[in-house]
Amino acid sequence: MTSSPQTIVLASRSPRRLELLRRIGVEPIVCPADVDESPFLNEVPISYVSRISKCKAETVAHQFINEIVLAADTTVELDGVIFGQPVDDSDARRMLSALSAKTHNVHTAVSVLRPGVAMRTVVVTSQVTFIALNPHIIEWYLATGEPRGKAGAYAVQGAGGVLVKHVRGSMSNVVGLPLREALEDLWHELWGAKV
Repeated sequence: MTSSPQTIVLASRSPRRLELLRRIGVEPIVCPADVDESPFLNEVPISYVSRISKCKAETVAHQFINEIVLAADTTVELDGVIFGQPVDDSDARRMLSALSAKTHNVHTAVSVLRPGVAMRTVVVTSQVTFIALNPHIIEWYLATGEPRGKAGAYAVQGAGGVLVKHVRGSMSNVVGLPLREALEDLWHELWGAKV
C-alpha cells in the first residue's frame, strides 16, 4: 500500500497509534493535543472517550487548518467504571486485580476533522477477557513497567498479552486505534477508493 497523498495529522502522543497507521502506509504528522483528560463526575465511559477525542481534534485543528486531523481516546471500562491510566504501581495493581478473570470493555473514540467538513466521531467497543491473575503474575507484570501510561494498566500488544484469555471485536481497537473505523470516510482521499 502506498503512502497517503493527503496529509494526516495525528493528534496523539501514543506510539501505538502511530505504529498502527504506519502499518497501513499512512505517515502522519504527529502533534499531540494538550487537553485535560479528567472524567466528569458520573460521566459515562462512551461519552467520556467521545468528548476527549473531539477535544483533541479541535485543539490540534487550530494549528493545521488545511490538513485532516485524526484524534482518538481509549478507555477501559468494567461495570460502568472508567479505568484510565494508573497514577502509580499501587493504582495499576488495583486495576489489574479488578480485571482478573473478568470481561471488560475497551472503548475507543475516533474523531476525524477535515477542512470544510463537519467532524465525524465514532466509538468502537471490544470485549477483553482476562485470565485469573494471582499476586505473583501481577507483581511480575508491574515490574515490566508496561502498565504505566496504559488505560486499564495493560498493553495487549506487549507483555500484557499473556494476561488476556481472549478478545471479541477489533484487536487494533484494544491497542488504541480501530483502523477500519478510523479511516472509513478517508479511503477516497488516502487511496482513491471506498470500502
